[in-house]
Amino acid sequence: MLNAVLDLLLPSACAGCGAAGASCCPRCFGALTAAPAERGPVPRPPGLPACWAAAPYEGAVRRMIVAYKERGAVALAGVLAEAVTRTLLVALGQAGEWAGGRFAVVPVPSARASVRGRGHDPVGRLAVLVAGRLRALGWGAEAWAGLGQVRRVADQAGLSRSERAVNLGGSLQVLPLAKGPPAPLALLLDDIVTTGATLSEAARALRAAGIAVPLAVTVGATRRRS
Repeated sequence: MLNAVLDLLLPSACAGCGAAGASCCPRCFGALTAAPAERGPVPRPPGLPACWAAAPYEGAVRRMIVAYKERGAVALAGVLAEAVTRTLLVALGQAGEWAGGRFAVVPVPSARASVRGRGHDPVGRLAVLVAGRLRALGWGAEAWAGLGQVRRVADQAGLSRSERAVNLGGSLQVLPLAKGPPAPLALLLDDIVTTGATLSEAARALRAAGIAVPLAVTVGATRRRS
C-alpha cells in the first residue's frame, strides 16, 4: 500500500525506461500499443480460448507490467488498460459473435494473500477500466469478478508446462455467492500469458457454469521457444 501512495505523490519517471516525466513515456507507450496480435502459447493447452496480447513480455513492456503488478505503480493502470482496449478492438472486430451484444470482462483472480501483499488487485482494476473504455466506445461490456480460487496453488515460477497444468487444475470456480454474470458470454483478462495454463483453467471454470469463453486478452505474452 505504501508503494501505491508514494507512486501517486512522488515525481514520476517512466517505468519502462526511467526517463523523467510521465509514468509511461511516448516511446514506451508505443512499444506497448504498436502491435496487438493473437499471441497464444505453442503448444496450446486444451480449452484455451483465442488468446490476444498487446505486446511481447520483454524490455520496457515487461518492466511496466512488473512495476504495476508488484511495485504498486498504480498510475500505470490507465496506460495498460488502454493497451488492452486497443488490442480488444482489433480482436473483437474479427469475432462476429460479439457484435451488438453484451459480455462480461472477467479478470483472472489473484490469491487473497497476493492482493493483501501488493495492496491492490492489479488485474481486477484493469478489468474495470477496460470495460469502461469499451462501453464508452459503444460495446456492451461490464466487468465481472465472478471467479475465485477454491484451493491454494503453488507459485508458478520455475514450474514446467505440465507442472503448471497440474498445479492449477480445478483451482478456480465461479463463486457461489457471486451475483450472476451480466451476459452468458465472457472474455478473460490477465496481465501476461506464458503457457496458457491459468487462462485455460479460468475458461474451464466459466464454461462449467454455462458461460461461453471464446476470447482471452493479456497485456504481455511470453515468447515461446521450441
